Amino acid sequence: MKRRTFIKDLAWGSLVVSLRPWSWAQSATPGSPIAVVQGDSPGQLVTTAVNLLGGMSKFISRGDVVVVKPNIGWDRTPKQAACTNPEVVATVVKLALEAGAKEVKVLDNPCNPARRTYARSGIAKAAKAAGAKVLFPNPHRLKKVSIHGEWLKEWEVYTEFIETDKIINVPIAKHHSLSRLTMGMKNWLGALGGNRNQLHQKLDQAMVDLAAFFKPTLTILDGYRILWRNGPQGGRLSDVKLAKTVIAGQDYVAV
Repeated sequence: MKRRTFIKDLAWGSLVVSLRPWSWAQSATPGSPIAVVQGDSPGQLVTTAVNLLGGMSKFISRGDVVVVKPNIGWDRTPKQAACTNPEVVATVVKLALEAGAKEVKVLDNPCNPARRTYARSGIAKAAKAAGAKVLFPNPHRLKKVSIHGEWLKEWEVYTEFIETDKIINVPIAKHHSLSRLTMGMKNWLGALGGNRNQLHQKLDQAMVDLAAFFKPTLTILDGYRILWRNGPQGGRLSDVKLAKTVIAGQDYVAV
């Protein structure tokens, strides 16, 4: 199945709720609402979006071990919008712990050196302050698993993503030179090891195969700042637009 077909097959329903600051929740598939919120505070946007969906306790149970998967791919500051907003990540961590999670881990496999990207993005500091265990990618924690995809049959995946109770997918919406746009589906490349450049041979199908493999409990899409050209790493503030939006839902293809 092609990515364009995968997206086309989603069924959109009717408007459910409207609040201020501007926000709404809409059904992407039966029983799977999408919350869209706009406002000035990234953290408050996350809280409002999650509350529109029923609150974090609807998704996280007491005693859960939770892995939060942001995009920390590039050695860029929050204003350059190449990585997930650190306030968004910190709020997700906080809400998961408040819902009763035993432990919340934050992990990504960046394209640039991990310690540099974790620091410059602001995510390591913000996530730790919120109570998360911040993990750097460790090649000894990779495990080759069967993906069972149409094209992608097996790949090395960090065990944190397959040995956990819940995953919260926290991508950033931005331009990408190959896929044109990167959001929730492409974010899974950061859960992989190995030579990920090989996946660019059939990137659309790889994204579909990974989307069928990973099963996040919730996806919270950071659209506070949008890198609208020269992605995925950008670098110039002129490439960034302030959208002040967060979108959340369980159906991350729809998100």
